[in-house]
Amino acid sequence: MRLFAAVLPPEPAVAELAAAVQAVHDDRLTWTGRAGWHFTLAFMGEVRDEVLPELHTRLERAAHRTAPFALRLHGSGHFGERALWVGAAGELAALRMLADRADAAARRAGVPMEQHHRYTPHLTLARSRGATTPLRPYLDALAPFEGTSWQVATLSLVRSNLPVSGVPGEQPRYETVGAWPLRG
Repeated sequence: MRLFAAVLPPEPAVAELAAAVQAVHDDRLTWTGRAGWHFTLAFMGEVRDEVLPELHTRLERAAHRTAPFALRLHGSGHFGERALWVGAAGELAALRMLADRADAAARRAGVPMEQHHRYTPHLTLARSRGATTPLRPYLDALAPFEGTSWQVATLSLVRSNLPVSGVPGEQPRYETVGAWPLRG
């Protein structure tokens, strides 16, 4: 299974963001669907079935060691000219700690992880269709966005089902395969 640990924003936060995105949405970028809006904490890639029980145990432990915390969707950012995202504000130290714990849980469970790097909280909104579409107008339009704060109370393990039909614009499908309450 292709897996990642994530924080999933609640529907009211997603609805606020959708309204802001609708104001700038056009066909020059490939936009992610609302169902795919999440904060990836630790991307694991393909995980072998025999690793799953230990992964679940370790992610549960990571969640139980982390107290719920406040977060809100905030502003905009980009990775080069290839990805447009909305950021986060609130208790970012707690979000980074949860990302570190999810990464460590995967490593200890035997998931080969990429080299660890400082976590940049972001929720991907769109991808460029090439270097010909400048992201600056979208960044400027979304920069003032401030979502309503919510309590992050769950660590989720999400399966990513990549498109297989070959239909242009088909989005990955995401399925939550595990969720653990934050307890702290």
